[in-house]
Amino acid sequence: MFSESDGYERFMGRWSRRLAPLFVTFAGVTGDDRVLDVGSGTGALSAAAAAIESVQVTGIEPAAAYVRYAQERLDGHFEVGDAMALPFADDSFDRTLAMLVLNFVPDPAAALQQMIRVTRPGGVVAATVWDYGEGMQMLRTFWDAAVALDPAAAPRDERHMPLCTRGALTDQWRTHGLHDVDEQPLTIDMAFESFDDFWQPFLGQGPAGVYVSSLAESARHALESRLRARLDDLKRCARAWAVRGVVT
Repeated sequence: MFSESDGYERFMGRWSRRLAPLFVTFAGVTGDDRVLDVGSGTGALSAAAAAIESVQVTGIEPAAAYVRYAQERLDGHFEVGDAMALPFADDSFDRTLAMLVLNFVPDPAAALQQMIRVTRPGGVVAATVWDYGEGMQMLRTFWDAAVALDPAAAPRDERHMPLCTRGALTDQWRTHGLHDVDEQPLTIDMAFESFDDFWQPFLGQGPAGVYVSSLAESARHALESRLRARLDDLKRCARAWAVRGVVT
């Protein structure tokens, strides 16, 4: 679903890089912080955090290709690992962050427990996820067209992911004992250079890419044509929900 670094950069990485500075500010990252980037992908969040003087960044990510991509381009330590079994000692970090990843972790609650464990008392645990139902217009445009042509695709629509609505992250943070919990929307603009700039990245990455890859050629062309006919405005916006909480 997510494994090829260049494909991810074209599909979601470029938008992650716009979101990351907003999330870093929301999470309150400051100089000398030890920051853990959980599900670091190609390094968008790590790069934004490392831009703050004296911040020490560690990234952990299950896809080896993404780790290599980050290692080749960024300062910091990046390694292959599992969010549900973080290979770090208790209280190792001042801020532990997860950007756009928790919906793709098999057990998000276990990942959150690990994030809390490796964060020092008084430190911050924060995450952000796309609002797939209403606020992530690129994917909303795609799935609305896909389901109109193929109603059987409805269960695959990312709007059904459990952590993509207002309050969903807050509930998890409070359930796991974090305090001073705050949730806010983060919004970025998305402008595509052409229809192909919108469409081509869907051919292989993420749940939408998996769906497109599963289609027969005729169905894929029908979906492309439907989107092309309806995408007269190549500007979109994307909203994410972000939550932060303090470790006791």
